[in-house]
Amino acid sequence: MRQTIRHAFVAMATLAMFGATAPAKAQDFIGILTGGTSGVYYPLGVAISNVYSQEIEGARPSVQSTKASVENLNLLQQGRGELAFTLGDSLALAWEGDADAGFPRKLDKLRGLAAIYPNYVQIVASEESGITTLEDLKGKRLSVGAPKSGTELNARKILEAAGMSYDDLAKVEYLPFAESVELIKNRQLDATLQSAGLGVASIRDLATSLPITVVPIPAEVTDAAGAPFVKQTIPAGTYDGQDADVETAAVLNYLVTHDGVSDDLAYAMTKALFENLDDLVAAHAAAKAIKLEGAAEGMPVPMHPGAERYLKEVGVLN
Repeated sequence: MRQTIRHAFVAMATLAMFGATAPAKAQDFIGILTGGTSGVYYPLGVAISNVYSQEIEGARPSVQSTKASVENLNLLQQGRGELAFTLGDSLALAWEGDADAGFPRKLDKLRGLAAIYPNYVQIVASEESGITTLEDLKGKRLSVGAPKSGTELNARKILEAAGMSYDDLAKVEYLPFAESVELIKNRQLDATLQSAGLGVASIRDLATSLPITVVPIPAEVTDAAGAPFVKQTIPAGTYDGQDADVETAAVLNYLVTHDGVSDDLAYAMTKALFENLDDLVAAHAAAKAIKLEGAAEGMPVPMHPGAERYLKEVGVLN
């Protein structure tokens, strides 16, 4: 009897010592895969990290700057991250396993968390380059984003829809946003194509440094590009010196995870995101476009069951 009591006491003491940490799992680490630090993904990723630290008990989020969509999705497939930002077209190509887009095989572990804000395809040229239309890009020097990034995939598609290709350009640079802007400032490039939320820091920097032209993408080009591109407008005054609305194309961004993330953690991540949108808006104005009612819009991959549970609770899904 005494032996039984002693064993019970030891078991209770062990539970008291380790009970608080017992639920801790690898999933408590939330690796957030973003993009370049001068884009929109990164500051929003930092804001989400802060929200998760405060709202998800035991969470230990970290933010990683990456080459954005394509790299993020490949990392998720490998389990090297729990949450990632991506463009919708990249996500669709990853689910298909499009090797030309940077996905040698179908990324079947990807699971959707939420649709967020649209990425606007923003083509900005120095005023002195004389570029005012897509046609004017012929024979000019253009940066199209990091190789096989979401931005670069957008660049290929938009140029193709306009009846052009990289061969029509005098020079193509595959550079992240901030580096592209620096080369334009130094007159080593004429224009940059950046797929990002409105008011992206890199273009704001360029517009305050020299006169710019925001080059329109006509509606017929967006229509030719097809889904998931939609017609949008860059409002006048988005950047210094931009005095008129400019028509362009846009693609929805998504937050995605993978099937190794527990239902409870995916539920908590989705809930914390939508219940703290003000914190995201404070980090970047692009987050103003994130709406709970649009959380499942056009998701190219299966929703994670945890995210689905939250969206059913709030009436977004049936």
